[in-house]
Amino acid sequence: MNLYVGNLNYKVRESDLRKVMEEYGTVDSIRIITDRETKRSKGFAFVEMPNEAEAQSAIQALNEAEYVGRPMVVKEALPKN
Repeated sequence: MNLYVGNLNYKVRESDLRKVMEEYGTVDSIRIITDRETKRSKGFAFVEMPNEAEAQSAIQALNEAEYVGRPMVVKEALPKN
């Protein structure tokens, strides 16, 4: 399942987010989205978790949970239109 993780502190790195997400299960990949020109984080990421039950558990536990001073938004990522 592909998850959207938003409202991240700009200082959060992929390795930091991986540690948090792996508490709920296996993580295949993490992509923090960055600005093309400045290479600065845009404050959101996509996390791929192969097990749907683990992904749902992460959503339940982490949505609106405070992480590095900001309440995260964690939900199933919607396909691009």
